Amino acid sequence: MARSGAAASDRARRTRRRALERVEGGAAARAMPALERLIHERTRLGMLSALAVNDTLTFSELKKILATTDGNLSVHARKLEHAAYVSCTKSFENRVPKTLYRLTAAGRRALETYLDHMEALIHATRER
Repeated sequence: MARSGAAASDRARRTRRRALERVEGGAAARAMPALERLIHERTRLGMLSALAVNDTLTFSELKKILATTDGNLSVHARKLEHAAYVSCTKSFENRVPKTLYRLTAAGRRALETYLDHMEALIHATRER
């Protein structure tokens, strides 16, 4: 287990270093396309972040956390589902529909890559 954690940490460092090199090696605008546009939107970033620190969240819990409407959350959740970043399980509990969301491994990797790029951009900006 510690070995896979060390490997993930090494990968994260390499990703941050590559993103930083892109920023320092030229215009910051060249690094921007590396940002995952799908994740960069506020509601989707919030959803992935909330799911990163919780095993699962219901539709109602996400709606409350993100302070959004049913329709807005539904549209953004569907986009993350199509990208295979979140999984959605629908069931019934006492005859009431229950929608449960979980972050997938691909979603976790995409979020970590996105955060690495943002950290590199922030670092490069503060260094100047």
